[in-house]
Amino acid sequence: MAGLILLDMALSFLWVWAGALSKLLIYDYLGVHHYPDADVLKIVVGVTYMFFFAWLTDHTGGASYNPLTVFSSAFSSGVKGFFFVVFVRIPSQVLGSIIGVMLIKRVCPKVGHGPRLNVGMHHGALTEGLLTFFIVLVSLGLKKKDPKSFFMKTWISSVCKGALHILGSDLTGGIMNPASVSAIYVIFKSIMLVNLRS
Repeated sequence: MAGLILLDMALSFLWVWAGALSKLLIYDYLGVHHYPDADVLKIVVGVTYMFFFAWLTDHTGGASYNPLTVFSSAFSSGVKGFFFVVFVRIPSQVLGSIIGVMLIKRVCPKVGHGPRLNVGMHHGALTEGLLTFFIVLVSLGLKKKDPKSFFMKTWISSVCKGALHILGSDLTGGIMNPASVSAIYVIFKSIMLVNLRS
């Protein structure tokens, strides 16, 4: 149990860093800034690291970086399992994301700002909610169908996540991960409080 909690935290931390490092690779190292090329590269890099994280999930006994994937399984694991997921695993994922965002802001301040909300708060919440709903729908559908091929399952999931990310990126940043959103929100609020006090 303790190992799974630490692995959830570590994967959430790594997930936040994977997104930041992919931005550094595309925008700074490769110098791609124009619209279609940058999006194509984001999908290629994103699919690559999604395969890596799917492999990590398989080889760590079910550790996850996204609370939604463990939350959907919490309902079928009884009361004790439900409380373990909601009060232990999900907070450890949020904590891993918070630590990841804090370190990104110190090490790579250029990419540490996170996505910007370009629409009203209610419109943004609805957009993120719908995108997240479709991600969960795809994940549960793949679990139900259970394609035998690890490659095929990961490929379908990665391409769907990449497409949904691009659909939402202009409006909300297309995060679709409550742990990452919570981390960005906590860091933003703490910065605002520090600025107000000084």
